[in-house]
Amino acid sequence: MSQSENLTASTRRQFLMLSGAAVGVAALGQNAAWAENKSEIDPQTISNVTHETDCLVIGGGMAGLFAAVKAHDAGANTMIVAKGRLGSSGLTPFAKGYFIYNPNVEKTSIDAFVETVSRSALGTNNPVYTRQMAEHSLARANDLKDWGFFDQTLANRPFMKPISERNIPLLERIVITHLIKEDGRIAGAAGFRLDAAETITIKAKSIILCTGAGGFKPSGFPVCDLTHDGSIMAYEIGAKVTGKEWNDGHSTRVKNPAACYDNWGDMFDRIPDTIGVEVHHDLGVDINHRAYVVGNPIFGGPGSPPDLKQVEVSGGPYVPEEFQHKGPPGGKPPHGAKGPQEGSEGRPPKGNGRGGAPGGGKDGPPMASGAAMGGASAGMAIHKAEGLVPIDDRCASNIPGLYAAGDALGSYMSGGIYTQGGSSLTGSAVQGAIAGEAAADYASGANMPDIAKANLTSVLDEILAPLKRETGYGPAWVTQTLQGVMIPNFVLYVKKGAMMQAALAYVEELRDHHAPLLRAANMHELRLAFETRNMILSAEMKLRASLMRTESRCSHYRLDYPEVDDENWRAWINIFKGEDGSMQLEKQAFDHWPAQS
Repeated sequence: MSQSENLTASTRRQFLMLSGAAVGVAALGQNAAWAENKSEIDPQTISNVTHETDCLVIGGGMAGLFAAVKAHDAGANTMIVAKGRLGSSGLTPFAKGYFIYNPNVEKTSIDAFVETVSRSALGTNNPVYTRQMAEHSLARANDLKDWGFFDQTLANRPFMKPISERNIPLLERIVITHLIKEDGRIAGAAGFRLDAAETITIKAKSIILCTGAGGFKPSGFPVCDLTHDGSIMAYEIGAKVTGKEWNDGHSTRVKNPAACYDNWGDMFDRIPDTIGVEVHHDLGVDINHRAYVVGNPIFGGPGSPPDLKQVEVSGGPYVPEEFQHKGPPGGKPPHGAKGPQEGSEGRPPKGNGRGGAPGGGKDGPPMASGAAMGGASAGMAIHKAEGLVPIDDRCASNIPGLYAAGDALGSYMSGGIYTQGGSSLTGSAVQGAIAGEAAADYASGANMPDIAKANLTSVLDEILAPLKRETGYGPAWVTQTLQGVMIPNFVLYVKKGAMMQAALAYVEELRDHHAPLLRAANMHELRLAFETRNMILSAEMKLRASLMRTESRCSHYRLDYPEVDDENWRAWINIFKGEDGSMQLEKQAFDHWPAQS
């Protein structure tokens, strides 16, 4: 045997030994994931508390606040249930910019504003909801001003003011896991209390989901307690969900990623302020594309190596010429801003393709500590672009009595792209108010539903199942596995059919053989089990919608279909549960939407 053959054989043996060791480690991880459930709670001692209300609001953020206030003011007995604390969980603490269209100040008409948003969004926005957001923005801002929202950094105290004045019942730290439907319409909801051995059932004539969006619990963005709970609960009872192929593109620093926007000057310590009309074109995927192309972090802060200052970029997401070379005014990026693009015909072929924010470039502040990384909000779509499909301009879903607002409603207010700083917070306020009034109207003409005992028993059994399992998979391990499958740049942001098909096989395995066997030893782990299940179904939705859309548009970019395809894809993708329980997808043309009432 020659020296080279000996070397090859030795290398092969080393490879096999290392592979065997890797398999052994993986097996240990698998055994650690599947383990005895050392329950800290006897499920038989868990009591059930029941409530009844005309209108139930699920969620305690900006949308939930206005939904509850306006439903109450319209005459409905109203209750709020929140997984966290009112105004202090989800994305509400992060949102510091509020868009206002003031006709006494703006030179742009509302018609021109809506048309500009539509051009930037490449037609993906729903102009009815875009207009609605602008028309009602000033009135909702005045409400917030009266409650003291613009006077302090934290939202809990100003949010509590109108709730306390109206004596609206508020249940906090309640995890709602199931929506209940009877006779084809909404009948109530069920879940459990985090701080007590107690399940909760609430009968309601109407329900407004203000549960926010969600992600895969990534590092660096305050989306860790949002896992698409509302969308998944609604999907399970027959509601249509949309917008899963779009991608939010918030980035964060490589160093101290949880600091998120600290490099903008202590973002979380800012008092909320208002923003006027400034339509731009924030892709939400361009950072990840450029990182994929050059193989290095692309935002260079002070002291960064010279090769990070200029990068060569070919191809990339489409930017209309109208929106090229336009950075945010004043060097201070609005919420979600990614900054200007370079190049001709909407493509940044090479040179300075860096965005102005958040984290470097000629129009934004320098990165405080090192380079930026994408994926800080992995699993979330553009604000207002995913969630329940509205069937009218009053936030109603296809399930009678079920409404949604804010990031839980797939209103396509801005389309599959960020177009206006501060519009997300404004949209939540506006839609919450409209949904509250609509749900109150519905409740005024409805009888209190009866929930069949068998239906309720089945729901409560499903809630407690992870606590009753003697063995099972730990939700933290299943979540980590899902993150490893879904968060990679080449799966979630720079999409290719083969990679997404491979990821889908993993997700289906988690759906079929791991989610049904999740275990929980206490109420906290019970929450994690349901959040994990919701993330798995949301991942399946994202992959199936991304595979179906064989083009690149706005924040959806496919390397194997890099061009915009207006002939076949001027359409939204809706997802619903088929009669056989399988996930079904359909197209809904951009211009095929119920007229404004």
